[in-house]
Amino acid sequence: MSRWTVVVVDDHAPSRAAVGEAVTAEGGQVLGNGNRAMDTLALVERYGPDVAVVAVGLPDGDGVEAARLVVASHRCAVVLLTHHARPEVTASAAEAGVLGLLVKPVPPAALAAALDVAVARFRELQALRVDGERLRRQLETRKLVERAKGLLMLRLGLSEPDAFRRIQKTAMDTRRTMADVARGLLASADSSAAGSTR
Repeated sequence: MSRWTVVVVDDHAPSRAAVGEAVTAEGGQVLGNGNRAMDTLALVERYGPDVAVVAVGLPDGDGVEAARLVVASHRCAVVLLTHHARPEVTASAAEAGVLGLLVKPVPPAALAAALDVAVARFRELQALRVDGERLRRQLETRKLVERAKGLLMLRLGLSEPDAFRRIQKTAMDTRRTMADVARGLLASADSSAAGSTR
């Protein structure tokens, strides 16, 4: 098992080679290389690495913008390489959401430490993103079920517990989620209301 899998995007061939050698020396694996900003997302989508190492200055565009696209895709961590850690570069890198910024030339041990931190942080962020999505779905389900319960109580004169049990039983009997059952009830009510106004 590799320590991490990496893609490297840098138009400066000696720098790209040095990063690749450092990754390999520190127990990682380079899956692919590129020399243009437009290569970055394509390499990440093709190889699915743990981390993309991207130079800030690239001939066809800004490496920070390329990094921003990778960050937005939630596919892997991004570490930027630069010759000059100017405040504006640091600020734009932070705003893009990259998880590391290194100044060339990078000692292998420093690169390895940065990749370790970036990959670990990315995994934490992914876990938080998954938790957030699960909570969002739970909240959406709760809202849908509440609306559907209200509809059943109004139309059938059911108590709140009975309305809930009806939705729950329908979900079990039809092997659907309660959210799907609630959506169906609400859609049916909407179409009935629309038909009555014609």
